[in-house]
Amino acid sequence: MSSSNVSRIGAIGVIAIALLLSGCKTKAAVQQAGPPEVATVTVQPESAVLTTELPGRTSAYLVAEIRPQVNGLIQRRVFNEGSDVKSGDLLFQIDPAPYKAAYEQAKAALVSAEAELATAKANVPSLRLRAERLKGLAEIHAVGEQDYDDATAALQQAEATVEARKAAVETRRAALEAARINLSYTPIKSPIAGRVGISNATVGAMVTAYQPTALAVVQQLNPIYVDVAQSSGELLRLRERLESGRLARNGSLQNKVKIVLENNTTVEGTLKARDLTVDPTTGTVTLRIVVPNPSQVLLPGMFVRAIVQEGINEQALLVPQQGVTRDAKGTPIAMVVTKDNTVEMRTLELERAIGDKWLVTKGLNAGDRLIVEGLQRIRPGAQVRVVPAQQQSAQSAKGEDHV
Repeated sequence: MSSSNVSRIGAIGVIAIALLLSGCKTKAAVQQAGPPEVATVTVQPESAVLTTELPGRTSAYLVAEIRPQVNGLIQRRVFNEGSDVKSGDLLFQIDPAPYKAAYEQAKAALVSAEAELATAKANVPSLRLRAERLKGLAEIHAVGEQDYDDATAALQQAEATVEARKAAVETRRAALEAARINLSYTPIKSPIAGRVGISNATVGAMVTAYQPTALAVVQQLNPIYVDVAQSSGELLRLRERLESGRLARNGSLQNKVKIVLENNTTVEGTLKARDLTVDPTTGTVTLRIVVPNPSQVLLPGMFVRAIVQEGINEQALLVPQQGVTRDAKGTPIAMVVTKDNTVEMRTLELERAIGDKWLVTKGLNAGDRLIVEGLQRIRPGAQVRVVPAQQQSAQSAKGEDHV
């Protein structure tokens, strides 16, 4: 047999094999034809804790700006910057010498005034006795009326002197108290326990009473405040949902707040108060949260996120996000399978995302079979073959292993 005949026979064989394989594939395709397969989940109401995430900043629980209450020269600075101090700890010492001198002078003036008062009081009894005696003698004309009048005037003058000396004593006593208070202000102490910051005054600096610049600032950091802003509109909507019964309060956990730091670590806090005034520039209400801060990781002025609990929705419809798409206008839609295995399109209203699910408020009902896989192979009104989402996933995985 010639080589050309052999080539022809080989070519015919290849063509025959190709036709055979093509026929097998066509037969297999015909055998596999039928409704497309989709995976569904059954929508069921469940209890869901609804939260909202709000931005906020930290602020110190207590703040004391240390300012002098008397004029003077800084003689000593006792604290270390950035250290912890207790209430009553000495921070600065103003030169007390001028105030000690003023105190001693006021004390001496008080002693002198008290001595003068005592002398004035000592003269009154004898003058009163003389006036009474002359009064009796004048009534019987034993002495002249002028003598009685002179004695009475001397008594009144002595009594007036006593009152003046009493007033002088009170004035001197007040001056002494003022001098004592000024002297007590020369040691500048911390009014609260906390951490003291950087000093704004050095030894030898001249300071004045109640100056605008603080010498230092002491802040209590444990616990610490977190102030977050919530829009007044959202606050009204939340109140309406609670009053209508769509949301229920979460008991003792209602005021628990999760604080997320900038490095995504979290700490727990407690919601203490809502401000009563809406900020007219931002339209928000401030929520104040108290957070334990024993290790003082949180510092004043840090940016954080607060996850605040709104309440519990006992009949929440949560559906997987992969089962929700959007049309050309951006409206959320979903495909469900009816009782006769027909695809039906639903227009949805979504409230928020919770994890990897959407909270649906309108468009789906309990018991609906939501299509989550196979959406690209279907259209509304088409017949489908339904399998549970887990079964579909297992079959897909099996197919991939096979490949």
